[in-house]
Amino acid sequence: MVGGVQAPRRRTQLGRCFRWRPEMQQRRVVRQSKFRHVFGQAVKNDQCYDDIRVSRVTWDSSFCAVNPKFVAIIVEASGGGAFMVLPLQKTGRIDKAYPTVCGHTGPVLDIEWCPHNDHVIASGSEDCTVMIWQIPENGLTVPITEPVVILEGHAKRVGIVSWHPTARNVLLSAGCDNIIIIWNVGTAEAMITLDEMHPDMIFSISWNRNGSLLCTTCKDKKLRVIDPRKEEIIAEKDKAHEGARPMRAVFLTNGNIFTTGFSRMSERQLALWNPENMDEPIALHEMDTSNGVLLPFYDADTNVVYLCGKGDSSIRYFEITDETPYVHYLNTFASKEPQRGMGYMPKRGLDVTRCEIARFFKLHERKCEPIIMTVPRKSDLYQDDLYPDTPGPEAALEAEEWLEGQTKDPILISLKHGYVPGKNRELKVQRNRLDKPPQNRKTESGSTPVKGPSLNANSESKLDELFQEVKTLKATVASQNERIANLENQMAKITI
Repeated sequence: MVGGVQAPRRRTQLGRCFRWRPEMQQRRVVRQSKFRHVFGQAVKNDQCYDDIRVSRVTWDSSFCAVNPKFVAIIVEASGGGAFMVLPLQKTGRIDKAYPTVCGHTGPVLDIEWCPHNDHVIASGSEDCTVMIWQIPENGLTVPITEPVVILEGHAKRVGIVSWHPTARNVLLSAGCDNIIIIWNVGTAEAMITLDEMHPDMIFSISWNRNGSLLCTTCKDKKLRVIDPRKEEIIAEKDKAHEGARPMRAVFLTNGNIFTTGFSRMSERQLALWNPENMDEPIALHEMDTSNGVLLPFYDADTNVVYLCGKGDSSIRYFEITDETPYVHYLNTFASKEPQRGMGYMPKRGLDVTRCEIARFFKLHERKCEPIIMTVPRKSDLYQDDLYPDTPGPEAALEAEEWLEGQTKDPILISLKHGYVPGKNRELKVQRNRLDKPPQNRKTESGSTPVKGPSLNANSESKLDELFQEVKTLKATVASQNERIANLENQMAKITI
């Protein structure tokens, strides 16, 4: 009451009807977190990769793969599929004649660097094949058209490739034939074929930290947890997200699963699940009504998840903890240009002297722009709390050991003195080993394509016969050469 006149009431936020959003949480509760002030910053133009014709193919993969030495980008190519591999320091304008990796006969859909060899990359394509490539030490000087190995086994296009996190030379591929194949790249053969678990297209696959389990999302709206060596589904959730648009899922360090998807009203959602009890999610949040599929990038060292929507111009990041509401909104990096794809640098490729905790490679229509996520700190000293030991490039297991049932956690390294890459050994493929014949795989039509000769005992005996025959022929040729030389000497004497 002011001078007998009632003052107008101030309409507060609490008096209005608000739809709860994750970003509002920070306003209500001040939660202690070292990542609360993480901020993103795009690099200057001269540190971008310009004049790159990023692929226009309609596929919901990231189109970009990064490691501490190279950045690989799927590009437009006439008469087949190709991707470009650039050394990280080769910034600026990229010449149109710059060599590419161009061995596929159809568009490339997915690429991923081997975590145990920074010079080996896998690619999946519409031509139904998976190819493994060895990149020279200083990058490409001429186009590469011949892969180290071609893995054939899918009846339809291959949209997902994913390396095993701890076992050397183990690669997973998934195609539009709804089949998952786990390969031993070192012998160019399929070890495991999961062909009866998914009735429809597979949207995403993620290994857990030690590579003993897989989680998959499918067009049938189910989230599945699979033990690939036992070839059985150990948990599944129907309608993890009720919308028809693609879902994504990633395993977290503690064994929980983080998913992104859409509600029945086409609102984008994120959720957290416990595989041991998937009746209800641990947390479920609605975000917005955009159409772009949310690609999750998970940092296992800090428990921070970065969400990059295809067609969005922002990156949102959340911290996952054991405290309610479990998924805590941190911040958003916003820019003007929409993203066509996104690459994510492994922790060993970051600059620890600048408190950099993540680096993204954002794909524009004709450019790749690095974005650096930093925790503001006043000290220039190494920050132990930001950089716990992280998985290094050394494999903990061989492919045969993993297949036999062994499981080991990743071999960790410290980043205190920075990461110094060692010498990568060349990938050698030993094809068609006699002691382990390749498995035949069934296609959708039920037929069994023969991808190579079946090397049983009968085949081995025939092979021995052929070797003996070749040896005999070589001996015959050698004796005939000797006879011809003697005859030539006799003719020479007669002529004289």
